[in-house]
Amino acid sequence: MTALETGCIIALLLACAALVGTRVSRRLPGHHLSTDSKEAIKLATAVVGTLSALALGFLVASAKTAFDDAETELKTSAARLVLLDRVLAQYGAETAEARGRLANLVGARIEQSWGGIAGVPISVGTSDDLGVEPIQTILRALTPEDDIHRLLKTRALDVSGAIAEAHWLVLETGSEGLPTAFLVVLTFWLIVIFLTFGLLSPYNGTVITIVLVCAISVGGAIFIVIDMAHPYGGLIYVSDEPLRIALSRMGRG
Repeated sequence: MTALETGCIIALLLACAALVGTRVSRRLPGHHLSTDSKEAIKLATAVVGTLSALALGFLVASAKTAFDDAETELKTSAARLVLLDRVLAQYGAETAEARGRLANLVGARIEQSWGGIAGVPISVGTSDDLGVEPIQTILRALTPEDDIHRLLKTRALDVSGAIAEAHWLVLETGSEGLPTAFLVVLTFWLIVIFLTFGLLSPYNGTVITIVLVCAISVGGAIFIVIDMAHPYGGLIYVSDEPLRIALSRMGRG
């Protein structure tokens, strides 16, 4: 289920809960909604409301941090790709094949992750991708002629190892999102709150409109949180500009 679908479903559940609350309030005996009863209901709901607000605030902050971290990691990987290309260029003509495959790898990654399957979590589309490992095989087969070439080979393997580590880290974390149990509990809290809104509010067009707007707003917040938790897939995703800049600088010299 996509983030947009989840947000829409939660918004619909909250709106239905409010409407159910309005119907229940008209069927309850009067003493159930007396002034004292309403005060008690408000106090109990305030606790749930506080918990929900804290949880939503934490989720938004956590999702933004995860998104920013993914953006930073992508920029770091792009810089390492350019660095690897420059190290290979310094090594000599023997690395022409490795440099060509490296450029092809970056171009394919841009097309695959941001072009051909945009909106799909990256781990789904690249589960069989070996990343930079074939290039590492070529590098290991190099036979350095002197100490300078030996140092360049070691440096290239170190940089390519860091790129490979980042690649597999993305595959492992690309499909992570909110824990289902946590999302279910949060949704239950929100349903209780909106049910109380309907229970205690007068039944008129203005109140219904405001409650529906609030339900859509909460559903939108849930959508943003879930979507930003998947920074490499979805409607909100990290820009591919660092990789495009890296690709434009590769193959020189």
